[in-house]
Amino acid sequence: MMPEQITIPKTMSTQHPDNVQIPFFSENSCLGGEDEVLEAYYAYSHLNCREQMWDCEGKEVDNFVVKKLLSKYGGYLSNHQLGKDIFLTLRVPNPDVEKAEAKILLETLESIPRSYDVANIFYGTENPPIFEVILPMTISYESLDNIYQYYCDFVVGKQNQRLGGRDLTVSDWIGEFKPAKINIIPLFENKEGMLNSDRIVAKYLENKNLDYQRVFLARSDPAINYGNVGAVLLNKIALMKLSNLSDKKEIPIYPILGVGSAPFRGNLRPDNTERVMKEYPGVWTFTIQSAFKYDYPPDMVCDAVKRLENREVFKAPDVDEKRCLLIFEKCSKEYHKRLSELSPAINKISGFVPKRRMRKLHIGLFGYSRSHEGLNLPRAITFTAACYSLGVPPEILGISALNDHDLDYLRNIYVNFDADLIDSIRYMNPDSPYLPPADLEFAKENCDFEINTVHKKSTDDIIRLSGENRTDEAGSYILKAASERKFLG
Repeated sequence: MMPEQITIPKTMSTQHPDNVQIPFFSENSCLGGEDEVLEAYYAYSHLNCREQMWDCEGKEVDNFVVKKLLSKYGGYLSNHQLGKDIFLTLRVPNPDVEKAEAKILLETLESIPRSYDVANIFYGTENPPIFEVILPMTISYESLDNIYQYYCDFVVGKQNQRLGGRDLTVSDWIGEFKPAKINIIPLFENKEGMLNSDRIVAKYLENKNLDYQRVFLARSDPAINYGNVGAVLLNKIALMKLSNLSDKKEIPIYPILGVGSAPFRGNLRPDNTERVMKEYPGVWTFTIQSAFKYDYPPDMVCDAVKRLENREVFKAPDVDEKRCLLIFEKCSKEYHKRLSELSPAINKISGFVPKRRMRKLHIGLFGYSRSHEGLNLPRAITFTAACYSLGVPPEILGISALNDHDLDYLRNIYVNFDADLIDSIRYMNPDSPYLPPADLEFAKENCDFEINTVHKKSTDDIIRLSGENRTDEAGSYILKAASERKFLG
């Protein structure tokens, strides 16, 4: 049952920097600041995405985005109300993980009542423009509840505090703080979180009397940690568990899936929506990342967004969790062996992958690089771009661990396994010295594919420059290869 007051969006525009082409409205190759405010308006007004995710982690944070949107694009927004017709959803730092940014969380929560006041003056209604935040790297009920309770007790709760022992309260002085509560959306990104997502959400729902709950499942970080097959299996299990929880608790749960354009990161492209909808029938909201928005003609993008918004959502299919985890362990173990061999080459080339967003704190002690089982790796988009640039589509890493019995079951639940594999290995370079022989042999035996010769030529040049320690000259070839794929990473 849908909540009466709003309709949950089925597409969410994000700021993931996986695009090759520069948006027409930006003069810089790296989007940031005012460009991202304009981007939000463009997603709403031109692409008809009903939701924009606003990152408040890993960059300079703009807590005045609502004020800027209403002041700059008031003509459009007066007829498309923020918080009712279209939505702005904040992704906040996780203080349990991102210690250097922990207090940015508090600043962001404090901005929500201020945004309410601005929207209240603009619209003259009680609808809050922001009422949901996304918590990345969720692994516990407490991490969600801490934000919920802090907002209620300290952001809104301080309005009842008296000043200097007098009868004057904070709300008497500067006005009421609204909304009274916010929704916290867990973003599950690793095996522990995804396999326990139903238990974590169930505990969080206790004593809250919520109309519904949204849950965000990552697709990119599970792929970089466990391989492409592992990421799909974890998502299938989590979607099944959340669907069963919804039935048990009799509360609507609306899953969000964070998909990018690379097969390794979900394979959601404007020309591939039907396959992805078939793969994940239980997903309510799909992310629309930068390559989807900017590396295809606008008319194609608009049509694809319309299809995603108008689609019917079904119950997530049941899967055999035990059997899925047996395949998961086999593939992820083999995948990690490949990473151990390839990580020096990946890290070497990753520094020359062009940047597409302004981001802070990516290196050293305050870094955002992903560490997995002792390996330090770049973030998922850069990782994917580096692998493709070396002629090694990351989708194939470790798949030689699959036997015929595994494949029979996998093809039943991962319905696009073969199609996704073909989409990726057309960009393989069979001559790459970094290509694992066993995985190459698996691809040849199981797939009918043609190598993209333009892409191969670019990766030949990248591999040559890397071997000559001239990797700093590889940037143009990395972009040329990415243009052929229509995604950076």
